[in-house]
Amino acid sequence: MHTSTVDSPPHRPSTTRTARVAAAFAAPSVLLLVLAALSWGPLMSLDESIANTTHRWAVAEPGISHAFRILTDWVWDPVTMRLLAAAAAIWLVWRHREWWLAIWLAVTSAVGTAVQQGLKAAVGRERPAWPDPVDSAHYAAFPSGHAMTATVVLGLLLWLLHRYGAGRALMRTALAVAAVSVVGVGLTRIWLGVHWASDVVGGWLLGGLTIALAVMTYEKWYGPRRT
Repeated sequence: MHTSTVDSPPHRPSTTRTARVAAAFAAPSVLLLVLAALSWGPLMSLDESIANTTHRWAVAEPGISHAFRILTDWVWDPVTMRLLAAAAAIWLVWRHREWWLAIWLAVTSAVGTAVQQGLKAAVGRERPAWPDPVDSAHYAAFPSGHAMTATVVLGLLLWLLHRYGAGRALMRTALAVAAVSVVGVGLTRIWLGVHWASDVVGGWLLGGLTIALAVMTYEKWYGPRRT
């Protein structure tokens, strides 16, 4: 029995299906963005309640907080994610001579960063402020750059693995690692008191929307040329 590897011929997802995924992410992304920008009362109250609870835990458990700082500042840091994307782009060129796909990957990662920074400036949401902080962060709060960057990069890498026919065991392992990383980085940002819960959810949603739009664009404009 043949087990497909990452050197197998690329799989082509349905553009229609990708468009549906993009639409599914677009609605909640826009809704949450508007609510955050308007400082909608119920959302702000929920965020404050979650933040107060997790901050008490973070102060009471310094060992866990220290471990979370290592994870969020090194393992799941946006710089680490971008280095992963760069490594994938190099692999695409070196192994498959996929120059356009490598450029698409790099551009999508850069656009994701630009979008999150632009939204941070536009929304201008203040981060949680504590008299006894366990960590610190810069720039505005919404959306979480850590959550969005991890979602975009790891989501794109999963798509590339599927596209190149990665075997079932590899895909399951990669999916598990990606899920733990994306969820984990969001939870660490909330635990450490540098983001509101809705910042993290916004990062996840906008990251998913970025992936869907990027894949749809690639399949529409470049995919037919390879057929």
